Amino acid sequence: MQPERDIPGRVLRALRFRPKGMTITEIAKALGANRNSVSKHLEVLQAEGHVEARLVGNAKVYSIAQRIPLSAFLCFTKNLILVLDADLTIVQANDQCLARFGCPKEDIVGQNIQDAGLPIVSSPEALAVIEGLEREQVITDISHRRDDGSEFFYQMQAIPTTFEDGGKGCTIVLEDITERKQYIRNVSFLARTAIDLVDLQPVEDICQYIVDGLTELAPGAFAYFFSYDEADRHFFVRAVAGEGFREGLTELLGRDPVGLELPIARIFDAPYHQTPLSMRGLQVFVLRPEPSSWSFYDLCFRGIAKEVCEAILERFDIEKICLTGLVWRDRLYGIAGIFLSPGRDVENRETIESFLRQASIALARRETAERFKRSEARFRGMVDSSPFGVALIDRDGRFIYANRRFIEIFGHETDDAPTVAAWIRLIFPEEETRQEAIRAWRSDLERSVPGQVRPRTFTVRARDGSKKTVLFRPVTFCDGTEYVTCEDITEEARAYRLLVADIADLRQREQELLIKDRAIASTRRAVALLDLDGVVTYANAAFLTLWGYPTATGVQGLHFSRFWERPDEIQGIIQAVIDGGSWHGELAALRNGGEKFRADLLGTPIVVEDGRVIGMMAAATFRRNGA
Repeated sequence: MQPERDIPGRVLRALRFRPKGMTITEIAKALGANRNSVSKHLEVLQAEGHVEARLVGNAKVYSIAQRIPLSAFLCFTKNLILVLDADLTIVQANDQCLARFGCPKEDIVGQNIQDAGLPIVSSPEALAVIEGLEREQVITDISHRRDDGSEFFYQMQAIPTTFEDGGKGCTIVLEDITERKQYIRNVSFLARTAIDLVDLQPVEDICQYIVDGLTELAPGAFAYFFSYDEADRHFFVRAVAGEGFREGLTELLGRDPVGLELPIARIFDAPYHQTPLSMRGLQVFVLRPEPSSWSFYDLCFRGIAKEVCEAILERFDIEKICLTGLVWRDRLYGIAGIFLSPGRDVENRETIESFLRQASIALARRETAERFKRSEARFRGMVDSSPFGVALIDRDGRFIYANRRFIEIFGHETDDAPTVAAWIRLIFPEEETRQEAIRAWRSDLERSVPGQVRPRTFTVRARDGSKKTVLFRPVTFCDGTEYVTCEDITEEARAYRLLVADIADLRQREQELLIKDRAIASTRRAVALLDLDGVVTYANAAFLTLWGYPTATGVQGLHFSRFWERPDEIQGIIQAVIDGGSWHGELAALRNGGEKFRADLLGTPIVVEDGRVIGMMAAATFRRNGA
């Protein structure tokens, strides 16, 4: 058996060649030593940090501790490292830690971490972890917000540490995970805003949502949003965000900034020459102490007084502005901007641009929806004011829409008959008539193609029991929807029937008049028809022969008194007949060549059915014994 004092060295040599470790029994057997003695020395070696132990089942497995010189560990890592003793006194700090804390090594080494007031590690959350540390390593995330409002994240590892002299302590390792956290936060932010912008109701303020999102991405900053009316080329302030920003602007401007119109449309003109595409990316402009290109007064397009612009920058300690146009498919919907204080730069640039791209799409979608809504309202207004009944029916035979005139014609609301089948039973109550209408409707449908109008007239029963003649003009769309127009032609149908009867009556009368005309034309008496002024409108062949005119054109249009020797007497006779009397007597007449002859004249009034006199008929007979 080897001396007791050699056991620690022999244990370490035995473990050095067994990287997977050995149990107490295996070590005692390999050394030929007493198991209890080996166990006692292993506890000492573990306390000194030479060996490590882990549980495998119910047995402890020991292996050589992996030890690295603390100086090397402190120098060759980018993490922040603090080493504390058992009393939480700082005994070591690496250069990265000193640089982040902004103090020399001699100012913090030897101080108790609870009293040092160091960033991150002296926070209540970090101290709670350090003070509660026992034998197991603890890992947690710690956040730290700087004075300028920027936030950083660290993964803190509190590791139990044993020093060379056997003293206990802990090592604090801080890994900067801000980029990782920010990436996760940005992805979560964009996922949330994508859903929010889709679900945002029309009554909710999307402009305020945009600026609130910008201030969430840039805590402590101020944000604004200008909407753009493309038709009027006007920009309006729609929303601002940031602690006290709206109230302060109201005080400086003398009015609420929301609703303020600025002549930003000049941005498309000289000297700016911007386009929607050039405004898509995030642009940064330094405003103080010296503007990098344009002043804040210029960026307000001189719509706000210069002294007010300076007061705004001073009041809110603004050094720079980041702005971008909300553009989608070459269309500008507005301009959003963030004001930053001195020393701050644009963080999350890609996330801000992605969020504003989401907002651009949402604004475009909302504008499209509003246009569609207005278009639908105009369409419904147009259809509702149509003199024709209009109905839309889906492919399952259910009413989608019916205008007021459609309801007026039939008297039935679509709630009374939501389907075509139910509606047909109401307007065609008789089974035989209904089946006949259905067969005609189906026949027209089978012989037509989508888009073809199928006019058909039916006599239907309205809700009040009256019968109406209705002209249906259905047309089927490609998706199976039916568009039906209905015209109540009851009065037109009745007028048509009356017209047909009148035409038949007129034809009969025309035949009678033709017979009478033939009788007048063929009579041997000279007959002339005069209007109310005594002008000849008709003369038969006997009249033309008697007076010596070759054709009727030589007579028609002449006053009847021209054919007689005494015109004044003839005019008196005409007036007496027109007044409702009649005249018969013998007078001296003048032929076409001036030759006189005696004629027997009979004048009678031409009277229509209502008793009105519309002219005079003159019948003359030649007297042979006349002078």
